[in-house]
Amino acid sequence: MKTLHVTIPEREYDIHIEKGILDRGGEFIKTVFQGEKIAVVTDSNVGPLYMNRLRESLTVAGFQVCEIVIPAGESSKCKEQLFRLYEEMLSFGITRGDLVVALGGGVVGDLTGYAAATLFRGIPYVQIPTTLLAQVDSSVGGKVAINLPKGKNLVGAFYQPKMVLIDTDCLITLSERVLADGMAEVIKYGAIFRKDLLDTLTQITEKKELFAKIEEIVYTCCDCKRQVVERDELDNGERMLLNFGHTFGHAIEKQYHYETYTHGEGVAAGMVIAAEHGERQGITQKGTASRLEELLKQYGLPTRIPMTKEAMEDAIQVDKKGQGNILHLVLLEELGKARLVKTQRSNLWI
Repeated sequence: MKTLHVTIPEREYDIHIEKGILDRGGEFIKTVFQGEKIAVVTDSNVGPLYMNRLRESLTVAGFQVCEIVIPAGESSKCKEQLFRLYEEMLSFGITRGDLVVALGGGVVGDLTGYAAATLFRGIPYVQIPTTLLAQVDSSVGGKVAINLPKGKNLVGAFYQPKMVLIDTDCLITLSERVLADGMAEVIKYGAIFRKDLLDTLTQITEKKELFAKIEEIVYTCCDCKRQVVERDELDNGERMLLNFGHTFGHAIEKQYHYETYTHGEGVAAGMVIAAEHGERQGITQKGTASRLEELLKQYGLPTRIPMTKEAMEDAIQVDKKGQGNILHLVLLEELGKARLVKTQRSNLWI
């Protein structure tokens, strides 16, 4: 088992990474929660695969368990599902002294985390991410949110979990597309922090090679995020670097109503747009965009998605990394090194 300790004053927690750890979920949760009731939120795809195993583990550990299943998909990250979680948790009799568990991908983690952050002004929660994207990114760092019609993650909070349990065996059941979705975030970490990770990914030619190294890959990404979150929990500076490709990626997702392209696919194309923009501005080393595009294609990710300039500009107007007319755009200097560049929204060349 690999363990990382996130050191944020008064909000410290561990990230445990191990194949098969789901079956020991109750044992681990017992170390951070001594109450009785646990509400587990999952979705219609993950529930049938893993809920029985987690429920058995929690029951053996002596917990009362309530299962709440939301429809799978980005459209569930909305106020309607949020209020449904409130109602079902309250019907279960949950209090501030109980626990909420998110069992699923990024949608489940974000929605559940925000429900936990806001019901009774805060209930402790645990993340058990089951997708690669959630394991390497969204489950760590305490960003929780729901979407609005005007944009993604516009209503949210910083609310750290009590623990993150990562079972890399859960990745075996992912479809090729969902696995690739997570690889976009893995490649992002390499692009902004770890060129050696990109070198490793470039050398992998088969899925079995990827899974042979997946625990180390997940650990590396989580460790990168851990370090950044410890230095900038509230996303006022360095943590913004983790949004490389996301400004354009979120705009792509929005134009296609969060249905046609996944988050990772939007981010993949967004990273190429950002790299090309950086090259035009003389900030990014020439050839970086093409090398990044080649690696993204190697993992089955789209790099060119039709996007109108008007739709991009509209989405950028509500980008969370902005202050007034200034947008903090994440650009690469070279692969493995990124920085924030202040750009006027009105002058951003797409």
